[in-house]
Amino acid sequence: MNVVVLALGIVVATAVSIMAMRHYLLDRIDSELVSSRTALENTGFTRAQIDALSAIGSLRDDLLLADAAGTLPRPETVFVAVDGGGRPVTFAGIPPTARQRELSSAVDDPRAVSASDDVRDVQVGGDAFRMVGARLGDGTVVLMATSTEAVRNGVTKSLKVDLGVGGVLLVLLGVLTLLGARHRLRPLEDMVETASAIAEGDLTRRVPARKDPVLEIEQLRLALNSMLHQVESAFETRERSAAQLRRFVADASHELRTPLAAIRGYLQLYDKGMLREPAERERAGRRVRSETDRMSRLVDELLTLARLDQQAELVFREVDLSRLVRDAAEDLRVQEPGRPVTVAADGAVLVHADETGLRQVVGNLLANVRTHTPGSAAVCVSVERSDGKVRLTVADKGPGLAPEDASRIFDRFFRAGSGAGSGLGLAIVQGVVEAHGGEVTVDTAPGEGLTVRVAFSACGARAAGESSP
Repeated sequence: MNVVVLALGIVVATAVSIMAMRHYLLDRIDSELVSSRTALENTGFTRAQIDALSAIGSLRDDLLLADAAGTLPRPETVFVAVDGGGRPVTFAGIPPTARQRELSSAVDDPRAVSASDDVRDVQVGGDAFRMVGARLGDGTVVLMATSTEAVRNGVTKSLKVDLGVGGVLLVLLGVLTLLGARHRLRPLEDMVETASAIAEGDLTRRVPARKDPVLEIEQLRLALNSMLHQVESAFETRERSAAQLRRFVADASHELRTPLAAIRGYLQLYDKGMLREPAERERAGRRVRSETDRMSRLVDELLTLARLDQQAELVFREVDLSRLVRDAAEDLRVQEPGRPVTVAADGAVLVHADETGLRQVVGNLLANVRTHTPGSAAVCVSVERSDGKVRLTVADKGPGLAPEDASRIFDRFFRAGSGAGSGLGLAIVQGVVEAHGGEVTVDTAPGEGLTVRVAFSACGARAAGESSP
């Protein structure tokens, strides 16, 4: 586009300059012709008087501009005197030359030319001339013409120079434009290469930065890289979620298959009449009821996790976390009278939370202690408020966990070693705490017990006596 605009500009500028130069040169010729005509007419000489003065060299050289052979020292200028019939006559003692005859024959009405103030175009021997006519005192008409070939040659040369220079400028501009366009479009080529690589599966590719980038293209590069980062993150999240879902389904199927297999086995024994003794039937009934309860608890836990994943609405109100801890600790003492239980939850610590969810958190943490530690292992439960946060801590003196097991303690269906339980308790704890905007962490080592810390942010907790929002 720039080349086309420059080409049009060069053409227009050349045309204007050539026309102006031609007009200027022709105007100079016309001015000289008119001045010569005026000077000649103002003398009032007749042809006879001019013939009488033909011996004067100055007039012969400057006015007639002819030599003895009848040639002109300035061939671009021609003078000829014509009679009333338009025939060339001897002037200043010199007979008309061939060129003067051509000039006289090119004019149809010399008297009309002399009577007009205009400068006319005429062809003499195939060349272009500008011509005027002057009337002498005796009525003789002198035709004066100047060739315009020099003007034409000058205009032609100027046109060639302008077109040559313009052509060089066009080529130079075209090369510079091409190089500049390739330099500016290189980031777009990088974007195409990056998009192609991503389409082939390389989600880690990004559009590289370049030196001296164009502002708009650099903004596009940054926006595209940001979008690609979001796409990669979304893809990784989807893959991770899909893997977790597959593992979750597999684990759930495995956990449900065990009680279902036991129930189906006892029912087959009953159908085949292999349970003849009342004691055997009673034992089979207890096992069926036990496996049914186990399967029911597992389904309830799965439903709880599903509701947490769907971010179900929780019923928030003022809940005394200290009271929940004391109640749960008392239940643990009843269930395991031989276990040392220490509670540090005096006074009331109000938390703006869902009471059912908090009960489940406290209950699952203590159930985890009861399931995975010996009955003689001491446990300490505490609630405190500090630094604008409410912290619930459950620490036991059990066997603890190895680092690789501790990193997976909140995974669903994860059980260290061959431990009992469904492996969903701490996953539910994490889900409920995160639904309340809190966080849960563990601190453990082999032989040093397990400490679980739950912290609620300051915006979700208030000490007793503070007003509700």
